[in-house]
Amino acid sequence: MNKFEQLGLQAEIVNAVNDMGFEAPSEVQAQAIPILLDQETDLVALAQTGTGKTAAFGFPLIQKINVDSKQTQGLILSPTRELCLQIANELKNYSKYLKQLNVVAIYGGASISEQEKQIKRGAQIIVATPGRMKDMVGRRMIDISEIDYCVLDEADEMLNMGFYEDITDILSHTPKEKKTWLFSATMPKEVASIAKKFMSNPVEITVGSKNEGSKNVSHEYYISPGRDRYQALKRLADANPDIFSVIFCRTKRDTQKVAEKLIEDGYSAAAIHGDLSQNQRDLVMKSFRSRQIQMLVATDVAARGIDVDDITHVINYQLPDEIETYTHRSGRTGRAGKSGVSMVIVSKSEVRKIRSIEKIIKQSFEQKDIPSGEEICQVQLFHLANDIKETKINHEIDQFLPQLEEILEDFSKEELIKKFFSVEFTRFFNYYKDATDLNAKAQNDSFDDGGNSTRYFINVGAKDGFDWMSLKDFLKEHLDLGRDGVSRVDVKDSFSFFNTDTSEREKVLAAFENYQHDGRSINVEITKNSDGRSRGRGRKRGGGNKGGGRRSKAFSNKNSGGGRRSSRRSSSDNSSGGRRSNIKSSINRRKKKKS
Repeated sequence: MNKFEQLGLQAEIVNAVNDMGFEAPSEVQAQAIPILLDQETDLVALAQTGTGKTAAFGFPLIQKINVDSKQTQGLILSPTRELCLQIANELKNYSKYLKQLNVVAIYGGASISEQEKQIKRGAQIIVATPGRMKDMVGRRMIDISEIDYCVLDEADEMLNMGFYEDITDILSHTPKEKKTWLFSATMPKEVASIAKKFMSNPVEITVGSKNEGSKNVSHEYYISPGRDRYQALKRLADANPDIFSVIFCRTKRDTQKVAEKLIEDGYSAAAIHGDLSQNQRDLVMKSFRSRQIQMLVATDVAARGIDVDDITHVINYQLPDEIETYTHRSGRTGRAGKSGVSMVIVSKSEVRKIRSIEKIIKQSFEQKDIPSGEEICQVQLFHLANDIKETKINHEIDQFLPQLEEILEDFSKEELIKKFFSVEFTRFFNYYKDATDLNAKAQNDSFDDGGNSTRYFINVGAKDGFDWMSLKDFLKEHLDLGRDGVSRVDVKDSFSFFNTDTSEREKVLAAFENYQHDGRSINVEITKNSDGRSRGRGRKRGGGNKGGGRRSKAFSNKNSGGGRRSSRRSSSDNSSGGRRSNIKSSINRRKKKKS
């Protein structure tokens, strides 16, 4: 008997499973499927991204649907268009032998009237994004008043994207007696609130521990001075010639800049963020899935719904605002039973965040040195040698062998090997022969406020809606100091501290001269330590009250150390900088902005 059949699945679904090559259920499938088939119950399932959650709810849902009725019986809500389409396609594959079952995907960026027509033709299962679903329910284009089952997939992601009100509004149009199945990678308080409000005595299953990271993913961190972060990224890519990765940045601006720099340096890269049109996003993702793009630079919001099983590395170019978000980032690799690596590039002052993440994911990080130029040259040399070893001979070359042998007859075997590899090796060697030791620079990157760094007091803090990352973003944009111009941000309740290079001192003080927020003066002054007890005699400003590439071919670009140029550039970033007229609302908008 088939292992899926042992779970109680009907023959039509088992046959489809066999066609797809599934051999054994994953842990979440083995736990969830029997419960959902045997019981009419609400369910909360906590499992990491890539563990097979779609089949865990998809198989039972399909089996419970009455295919003889065209009435909508099941609703699945998912955070992004990409994931919505993916779930719908998977359900269609699972139900290929149930010809009467109709699954319709509802999402923004497509014709709403066409989607309405599909619904009216009969859709027993609707897969939808919250925004479009709420719109169509509000227009009475969809009737979900008699559904039997509602699935909230990637519930934490939907809530992180600001869909709480949309979800509660949608669920208010569904019958109370329906069964709700909630699937999530983490269990923040917002998800618990949804479960408490809309579910009755749910069965809870957990694969691993709550918020725990995947066992298939190893975690590494590399300490780099902020100004060398991009160079560190390049070296990590160069030291892993077969890399197929997602690189995470926190802002659209940084995402676009990093992608553009990688492209300029010869890597096959692209950016995906909220300023891209849906068509641009589709083109980028199509190229990534086909491996035409090997380094995808993404914001957290834009990356939601990326479901590619063969990603080898996740690189955290910057740590996320919320520690729990790291779980989702690292879950993009190590999928479908394969191993993966999650790398983090941090400054000295950010190492404390690594310790916090370790506690959440219940796994340890290994600190590693940034690869040296010599190490990279060696890795690339032997990677090329292995590529040559595995290359199949094209015998069309046989006709040219006599002439080739004549040209090369004066060279020994050893000389030929040296010459052959030097054609490519020299490019990397020339790039890295005088390369700086980034690890030594990181160790010498001082924490002291003296010397080349100045520490400041500013009279805004947590009460104004800031955490350390959002305040850093605000300061970088307002001061126009660049990506790593602001460091050591420490947010207190009603005031904060931050550092810049001492050379920027006059610029910082001048930038906040007579600067006001909602009629309140913002005060910045030089201080000497972070507890606020002995601030220096810096100038007070504003009179306010205190306290208030990857390359698919090695060695192909002389300037970058290798790489094949991508033929596609992502669209320019339209993220705005400058002053914020309303600090708190600006931060909230960032957190809630949909991709």
